[in-house]
Amino acid sequence: MAQLVVRNLDQDVKAKLQQRARRHGRSTEEEVRDILRNAVQAGGAPRPALGTRLKARFARVGLTVDIPELRGHPATPAGFRW
Repeated sequence: MAQLVVRNLDQDVKAKLQQRARRHGRSTEEEVRDILRNAVQAGGAPRPALGTRLKARFARVGLTVDIPELRGHPATPAGFRW
């Protein structure tokens, strides 16, 4: 087995990892191993775009229109008329 040392980890991140480990009933070290294992396993398959995921999620309640994908488009502020 290999070892990995993570330096300069924020105390807040460490505390949240410890809390998460307690919730799952395991050590912080085992929790981090599980997080890393899941991250590299899930990283191989690309996720569907957000519009596609939204359409699938709300299809049961009648959403049938396509939602345009905005990836690669600059964000623009909302305009309000008075």
